[in-house]
Amino acid sequence: MHLENTETQPGSRLDDDGSKARRLERLRRDFLADARFSQVFAVLTVGSSLIASFGLLADSAAVVIGAMVVAPWMQPLQAMAFQVLQGSVVDLLRALRTLLLGVLIAVGVSVSVGWLSGLPNVGGEVLGRTNPTLLDLGVALTAGSTAMYARLRQEAISALAGLAIAVALVPPICAMGLCVSIRELALAGGAWLLFLTNLLGILSGGMLALGLLEPSFRRRLLASRLGLTSLALTALLVVPLGNSFLRLLGETRRRAEAQRIESLLVKSLRNETITLGLESELESINIRWNEHPPVVVARVNVNDPDLPSVKQVTAVQAFINRRLAPHTFRLVVQRTAIAVIAPQ
Repeated sequence: MHLENTETQPGSRLDDDGSKARRLERLRRDFLADARFSQVFAVLTVGSSLIASFGLLADSAAVVIGAMVVAPWMQPLQAMAFQVLQGSVVDLLRALRTLLLGVLIAVGVSVSVGWLSGLPNVGGEVLGRTNPTLLDLGVALTAGSTAMYARLRQEAISALAGLAIAVALVPPICAMGLCVSIRELALAGGAWLLFLTNLLGILSGGMLALGLLEPSFRRRLLASRLGLTSLALTALLVVPLGNSFLRLLGETRRRAEAQRIESLLVKSLRNETITLGLESELESINIRWNEHPPVVVARVNVNDPDLPSVKQVTAVQAFINRRLAPHTFRLVVQRTAIAVIAPQ
């Protein structure tokens, strides 16, 4: 019995090796097809670029999402990740050429649309793609690795459409083209940085997923100069993206603090002061944070046009500064006199 086992084991190992070789050969053929520049790739690129440009100009998130689904750029990027680990420079350059041609088409389409539309500025959908942070890099790395997993595991193929929406390449490029068309070069640079973030994130995530899922690629990932270069370039993005993330974090904290202070001001003025709580009706409060010290503009409705007086406003200002210490504010009251008219 022991002899039978030793005779069958080599055969089973050969079968496993043959199955792996056939699967890798199938993957190689599939990725070679993805790397080619074809009529389908060109038409889908033009279509997705037009949809993205129109959606960005119309400030429509739904239309931009449609462009993400149509865009075919994930395919040559995955082919690049595969060819880097395969060590095939010729096939890698073929996939890179396809992607670059797609980028040139998208830039040409978006600049033309922006120029022909004649809009003087861009909307929120464009501006939202001009200030990438570390969060965008995290999304791109996760999406790239998950997309490669879905490509290697056919039962997860349905996830690719969602991944195309989660991290996109065409909308940032079209946002860049629209900004170039109105000579907003600083905004165009931000959109270009988002494109590079998504591109390198998807590429690095795909290579990492290949290395983890396919043992034969694990050693190649560490030995490949191209692979290590891609990972190094992705790591370099941490510097500008980290700065943007810190700015975003600071702005978010400032907005939260401003909302807290404004809420406390409204509550204090309405419930704890006679001048703006009982003798007048507090309509709204606006804080001008760009002035030093910040100015609190309180709009009130009053029955007596002489109230509140300067002395009363000074007293209320001292009250809110004690209440909100160490913050210091200058209070300005804009009063609207209400005349009550009724029949005798």
